[in-house]
Amino acid sequence: MEVLEAIRKRHSVRAYMAQEIPAEKLDMILEAGRLAPSAGNIQPWHFVVVTNREKRRMLSKGRFAKFLAESPVVIVGCGDKASSPNWYVVDTTIALQNMVLTATSEGLGTCWVGSFDENQVRGLLSIPEKFRIVALLALGYPGEELNLGSKVLHLFRRRRKIDKIVSLEVFGNFAKQKPMFKENH
Repeated sequence: MEVLEAIRKRHSVRAYMAQEIPAEKLDMILEAGRLAPSAGNIQPWHFVVVTNREKRRMLSKGRFAKFLAESPVVIVGCGDKASSPNWYVVDTTIALQNMVLTATSEGLGTCWVGSFDENQVRGLLSIPEKFRIVALLALGYPGEELNLGSKVLHLFRRRRKIDKIVSLEVFGNFAKQKPMFKENH
């Protein structure tokens, strides 16, 4: 799958089949995170892969995280604030996005989760204090989603057009005169 195709196909999956993820696919996804760029090549990330059913259930306590209990894998993205105080969030997020796109290209679904209690997750997974928890990432084979609210939201909140989000040379100088960028959506 081409990168742009994976970007277009990626969507937030909130229902998962119980099917396990083959080790070679999980290894490939983690390798994609490892290869991410980082400021000064510090690589301030650490990823905790959670497959234990009870731990996933505990991670699902967040208001918008209930589906983590059924996701066969949850990847907890941590950033080392001591080694990269200004960039650990950005760098860890880039690595997680590499994982998301690789998972999509392998036919897996993902969902970013920011609904968690950092102290609860830290305690549950024995994460050292020097690390901040940046995000949780649900990972698995997509199941049947019954979330009508999400589908309705996407009807009303479409992707903004490129000429509304890109300026030429200075902010607000939108490319209206000629089709500089081609949009496929």
